[in-house]
Amino acid sequence: MSYGGGQKVQKVMVQPINLIFRYLQNRTVVSVWLYENVNTRIEGIITGFDEYMNLVLDEAVEVHLKRHSRKPLRRIMLKGDNITLIQAKDGAK
Repeated sequence: MSYGGGQKVQKVMVQPINLIFRYLQNRTVVSVWLYENVNTRIEGIITGFDEYMNLVLDEAVEVHLKRHSRKPLRRIMLKGDNITLIQAKDGAK
């Protein structure tokens, strides 16, 4: 498949571990969706992780979507089994 002037566009797949490492390097504030707990999310800055996707989060905050409340947690270790999704928080680079 070619676009304009015969140039080929090649998409490069980003490995999940590379994306988590980029969030760690850039100190990006991330939002973590919890497994089987759709009304609660954890926000914070990744300061460490391992091959099981266990995360260490600094400045962590527990966000309740239905209650519209936020509870500061400071530094936590979140087990990878409890993670459904990790994304940069809205407005974060």
